[in-house]
Amino acid sequence: MEKEQWGRKIRAFRKLKGYTQIELAGKLGISLTLLGEIERENREPSRELVEKICDTLSISVNEMKNL
Repeated sequence: MEKEQWGRKIRAFRKLKGYTQIELAGKLGISLTLLGEIERENREPSRELVEKICDTLSISVNEMKNL
């Protein structure tokens, strides 16, 4: 089974919704470094963080998965 590419999808939706990395990291309560590592696919986000990101961006996890 192929590894989910959350970083690419998170970056795409973040930009689509008009957030900078700094703004999104602040809303999520995580460091800019962590968000950058996730978006570059250097770090896998937890399921809870994926759900929090989706809530913040007003999308469903299924929308994120199906990008």
